[in-house]
Amino acid sequence: MKDINSPQSGPYDLAVIGAGSAGFSAAITAAEAGARVALIGAGTIGGTCVNVGCVPSKALIRAVESLHHARAAGRFEGIEAEARVTDWAATVAQKQALVEELRRAKYADVLPRHENVDYVEGRATFDDEGNLTVDGGLFPAAKTIIATGSRPHVPAISGIEAVDTLDSTSALELSALPASMLVLGAGYIGVELAQLFARAGVAVTLVSRRGVLPEAEPEVSAALEGYLADEGIRLVRAKGYDRISKRDATIALHHSDGQVLTAERLVLATGRAPNSDGLNLAAAGITVDARGGISTDKQMRTTNPNIWAAGDVTGRDQFVYMAAYGAKIAARNAVADETRTYDNATMPWVVFSDPQVAGVGLSEAQARDAGHEVVTSVLPLDAVPRALAARDTRGLIKLVAEAGSKRLLGAQIIAPEGADSIQTAAMALKAGLTYEDLGDTIMPYLTTVEALKLAAQTFEKDVAALSCCAG
Repeated sequence: MKDINSPQSGPYDLAVIGAGSAGFSAAITAAEAGARVALIGAGTIGGTCVNVGCVPSKALIRAVESLHHARAAGRFEGIEAEARVTDWAATVAQKQALVEELRRAKYADVLPRHENVDYVEGRATFDDEGNLTVDGGLFPAAKTIIATGSRPHVPAISGIEAVDTLDSTSALELSALPASMLVLGAGYIGVELAQLFARAGVAVTLVSRRGVLPEAEPEVSAALEGYLADEGIRLVRAKGYDRISKRDATIALHHSDGQVLTAERLVLATGRAPNSDGLNLAAAGITVDARGGISTDKQMRTTNPNIWAAGDVTGRDQFVYMAAYGAKIAARNAVADETRTYDNATMPWVVFSDPQVAGVGLSEAQARDAGHEVVTSVLPLDAVPRALAARDTRGLIKLVAEAGSKRLLGAQIIAPEGADSIQTAAMALKAGLTYEDLGDTIMPYLTTVEALKLAAQTFEKDVAALSCCAG
């Protein structure tokens, strides 16, 4: 590993712009294929996931889950428990220590193991002739992969610049808990943050225009909305936002219908924006979509035949594992002249709420829009022995299948630790299984994943009429 002051002589086979998960995946894959690679990074190494996304959020979510489990212990007769936050700053410091440990172990310490990769600290862009530059100097490379990630989106609401808002990064860095909080946006980021802070003792109002997890199955969204409300989170549906203002020691969110919501802090959880601006992409012949995502074909190639893009900067499938997956494809295609294609048909996704929400494949609406004649199965968790034994029947499973062939098309789960079961559904879809195949699969008793088997049987059977492990 070298820095920009001592690069190898001559041009690189590949320059990778961005030192996050996608950038590292691309650089390592290309190096393993024999290419000489420059990994160009600006700022903290490691990108979104380890620094400000997956790792810190899930660490704090787990921390406050312990509070919830104590409060919910009374569901078991003869058991009482209690828990409270005594030092939020210490909790956040522990989270940050984990971030720094993983950043070092999985990023900084990884590069020296790859002799063909030089780490170049600097800001990359394209000049007006479309040539790659780093800090203004020409940087010779035969091929380029752009993997610059994304950042929190800031909605265009009047007055937003005049108040001190939080986003998914800064909210996780708070060393002191506010008394109240407005969370604007109820997608996966908003839901996770709202529940995290509510469990820590903050009075949370979750505000959105399309409801909770609007892209999920309606049964799943409605169930999660109810569970969040049960935990004291106020849910407000807005037709639109007029402006944001300061009101004494609070921030006021003015709705278009005249309603005004106030809280000590306002968290913006309205999605993420690709980091494509500032690169002078037009000069390099690279087009972007309306939201700024770099347009690519199935081989991850941009409209410039020598440049590929992967990860959040493309604006699609903004999950760290999909960033790494797409980057591997881009790297192999760029340096080994392969024609691998990006396939997200069986991509599992997870929302780390409690109960967790996870899905794979097509929803019922998506399947119908695609022209399928569909049948569905919805199994409540109170039909699952594991949930009954745990005395926690929050959740359900919905399966979508093609009516004639019985082939599975999609699955969504809302259940405590439901995320650990979705990969079974993903593998079933990838293998082209029918719901009969899934219903005949041997699964261990008193597990959450057994619910998939029961949901599959529910297409044609009444599982209430079956004995334990029957079928």
